[in-house]
Amino acid sequence: MRQGKAIIFSAPSGSGKTTIVKRLVQQNPDLEFSISACTRDRRGRQEENGKDYYFLSPEEFKRKIDNHEFIEWQEVYAGNFYGTLKSEIERIWSTGKNVIFDVDVKGGINLKKYFGESALAVFVKVPSLEILEQRLRSRNTDADRSISRRLFKAKFEMTFEDQFDITLLNQELEVSVRQAQEMYRNFAGPLVTNA
Repeated sequence: MRQGKAIIFSAPSGSGKTTIVKRLVQQNPDLEFSISACTRDRRGRQEENGKDYYFLSPEEFKRKIDNHEFIEWQEVYAGNFYGTLKSEIERIWSTGKNVIFDVDVKGGINLKKYFGESALAVFVKVPSLEILEQRLRSRNTDADRSISRRLFKAKFEMTFEDQFDITLLNQELEVSVRQAQEMYRNFAGPLVTNA
């Protein structure tokens, strides 16, 4: 199987990384999103199993850990596990595509260590914690306690910025998407189409 390239987007929750990743996938037919596994509940009706995440029970997740089925995994919040399945990367690379990740900061560092030179790790930075809080509140998906927990975690995650290959400051979404596109093409090379 051909080993493709991996582009890793990591950031504190609410930074805009998921929107940037979705836009890159739309713009690049040679790129496919790596679906993470998790044990958390779905957010509303908009999240689908096998599309947004592989939603697993804690027992299923722990069984996969014991079977060494993850490239990386972690308990992000108490009782909420997230991880990258080896089978997911094999599935994407078997189609000849590169893989893109949308993961938290610790997951991004672990993926960069795993993939080495085959990966570009991008840290998406928010202009300030105040702006991050506004973005989290505007999503209307989290309770105040959850937002406080995310902000506390964000402060900690920002201290790991220097462990990434490049930082993308997300002040204005359209500018950030253009910059991310340029980063990807510089890393992956020009898009080759079968004409």
